[in-house]
Amino acid sequence: MKSETVNKILSLNYQFYQSFAEDFSETRQRLQPGVLSLVNRFRPESSILDLGCGNGELARELARIDLSCSYLGTDFSSNLLQKAGHGIPAEFPAKFLELDLSETSWSDMLPETPFDIVLSFAVLHHVPGNEGRINVCKNVRRHISDQGCFYHSNWQFLRSPRLQRRIIPWSEAGFSEKDIDEGDYILDWRRGGMGARYVHHFSSEELSLLADESGFRIKESFFSDGKEGDLSIYQVWEPV
Repeated sequence: MKSETVNKILSLNYQFYQSFAEDFSETRQRLQPGVLSLVNRFRPESSILDLGCGNGELARELARIDLSCSYLGTDFSSNLLQKAGHGIPAEFPAKFLELDLSETSWSDMLPETPFDIVLSFAVLHHVPGNEGRINVCKNVRRHISDQGCFYHSNWQFLRSPRLQRRIIPWSEAGFSEKDIDEGDYILDWRRGGMGARYVHHFSSEELSLLADESGFRIKESFFSDGKEGDLSIYQVWEPV
C-alpha cells in the first residue's frame, strides 16, 4: 500500500476516534466474552501491556477481580484516554500512555523491561498495510518476555449480514480501489452522528503469515463474541 494511502487511512481513523470518543466509549462499557475468557488465564504478579486500551474498561475489570499485576494501557486517542482512569481504585497500579502504533518507533516510548502479557484487542485490524502490521507485531516481540503471551482479537464483520450492510464504497470515502489491499474496508458509524473508519478483515492464513514474519508462533485460535459467537477471531501467540 502506498504511503499516501496509509496516511489518509490513518487520518480517517484518528478523526473518527477523536470525534466519536464519547459515543464509542458508551458502546464499550463491558468486555466481550472472548476477552473475559482470556482474562481468567492471567496470572497474578504479571506485567501487562494493553495496546489500544480505549476507555480503560479492561483495567477496571482487572481491578475488580483484584488481580495483583502491573498494567500499562496505551491508546492513540487522547479523548478516550481521558476516560481510561475513571473508576479505577488508587491501589490498582494502572498507568496510561498516549501512543500511536502507526509510528515506526512507537516501542521506544515503552519501558525496557519486557512484559509478561501483551494485549491488543480489536486493534490490529485498524492498522493499514501489511508492512504496518508487521511493524506493530515485531515491536510487540521486542517488548515481550521469552515466556510471555501475546493475546489479540480481530473483527470478523463479514460473518454478519447486518455489518456487511454498513460497508461504504471506497469511492464514497474518497479512495481509489486500486490503491487498497485485499481485505480492506470502510464501515460507517451511526451513533451520535455519521462517521466512518477503516477495518481490515483478516483470514486465518493471513494471521499465520503475520505471526511467522514477526517472530511468533500461534499457540491457540478461537472465535467468540456476537450473537453467533463468531464475530471476532482470538489468537494467543508465543515468541519463537
